[in-house]
Amino acid sequence: MSAHTRARRKVLGIAAGFLAGVLTTIGLNLGQRAHAISFWGEQEPTPQPAAPTPAAAQAPLISGLPDFARLAEKLSPSVVNISTTSQGESHPQMGGPQQAPQGPFGGGRPGDPHEFWEPFERFFGPMPKRSFKQRSLGSGFIVNRDGVILTNNHVVENADEILVKLANDKEYKAKILGRDPKTDIAVIKINDVPDLTPVTLGDSDTLRVGEWVMAIGNPFGLEHSVTAGIVSAKGRFIGQGSYDQFIQTDAAINPGNSGGPLINLRGEVVGINSAIFSRSGGNIGIGFAIPINLAKDELPELEEKGKVTRGWLGVLIQKVTPEIAESLGLDEPKGALVADVIKDGPAIEAGMKVGDVIVEFDGHAVKDNTELPLLVARTPVGKSVKVKVIRDKKAETLNVTINELKDEEVAAAGNQEEEGFGLTVQNLTPDIAESLGISSDIKGVVVAGVEPGSTGDDAGLRRGDVILEVNREPVKDVNAYRKALKGAGKGKNVLFLVRRGDNSIFLALKPSTD
Repeated sequence: MSAHTRARRKVLGIAAGFLAGVLTTIGLNLGQRAHAISFWGEQEPTPQPAAPTPAAAQAPLISGLPDFARLAEKLSPSVVNISTTSQGESHPQMGGPQQAPQGPFGGGRPGDPHEFWEPFERFFGPMPKRSFKQRSLGSGFIVNRDGVILTNNHVVENADEILVKLANDKEYKAKILGRDPKTDIAVIKINDVPDLTPVTLGDSDTLRVGEWVMAIGNPFGLEHSVTAGIVSAKGRFIGQGSYDQFIQTDAAINPGNSGGPLINLRGEVVGINSAIFSRSGGNIGIGFAIPINLAKDELPELEEKGKVTRGWLGVLIQKVTPEIAESLGLDEPKGALVADVIKDGPAIEAGMKVGDVIVEFDGHAVKDNTELPLLVARTPVGKSVKVKVIRDKKAETLNVTINELKDEEVAAAGNQEEEGFGLTVQNLTPDIAESLGISSDIKGVVVAGVEPGSTGDDAGLRRGDVILEVNREPVKDVNAYRKALKGAGKGKNVLFLVRRGDNSIFLALKPSTD
């Protein structure tokens, strides 16, 4: 063999070895990457780490996609379309009746037909009105084989006629068994309908944020539409009433979905779709459902009595803000601050006082003021419960016997002088008290003016508010008010107790940073 040939083979051998090493490295990298990449729903192979890894870290977070098709097949026969008809009145219009334009909050705006007729009514009397039928659509779901259906109160409220359409397109007239406007829950019934498929009611308390849910309803009249999403949040207070505790979801909910079910992956109803947050009227991914546990509590009474009996504590409460917490010497802003105690109510008989902070009710922690009304409402009338309060930085336990809530008892202000915080105050005289509609027995100073942008304005004080206390010290006149302000201490929050109409409220004023 020539020297040239030996040299050529040596070069080829080196190149082959180098290439094999490169391919081996690439193969290892590809193998590692193939192991690192997983597809939605695939079960990952068990990793083989060099060092031991906790079992929880080895388990995949997701094992498969939810089978929404199967859920829809199972639940759709239980969901109904609800259409209602009610009588309305309008002025006769040329070319037929027209709907009056509505402003952003439901009120009429320029162009309302009433504005057109009003000048004529001044001279010729009221124009005759004619009746017309108003129609609306909603959803509901069957809860037992006798034809009982859960839906929203606002779906059937004021309805003269209610028609329920089943999944088989058959229609039946329904009657209202009971309504509860405060929680927007209603129970209706269809009679003599065979082979109904009721839903299974789940436990909304066990829902977790991020859990898959599905909604079925009739958005915009499109029957049996199915949407899916997750639980975005729980315990949402959206200002609809004292008993707000909504489930928030991004499952698409639109007008017509109201009253339909929110369903978990076990096929259980965990909520009643009720409201949306939207500037356009359509879904933007923020929908709200009433927790089904609340409906389960009310269902027996609504079926039997047509209304709900609720417990009553007899206090007006408000949120404990960080500023108020600091003013009261609390470690953290939690609980429900008692702004007023109703005369002859259960709380005052138990010794509860204005300024108490309720932190526990009947064994349930009260983290926020929005939680307390629902806890009290669910308590049986006549039951004696323990209520833990913070008073003067010390914990006390009171025994309160819960009474029945009446409709009117639902709860969740001399010479003018500038007194600081941008407020103008004066002594509360009997004449001023009468003009404000408050008792002449109340002592305090009345706010005669609030400078825009001032500390008082930022805190929410209004003209006509009556300041009863400053830092828990009663202020019967302007001199006492001025003295209390001077003793507040420089750079510290000042806590006002304010009477506004029939209610009392605490307001914390921050010291000026100027």
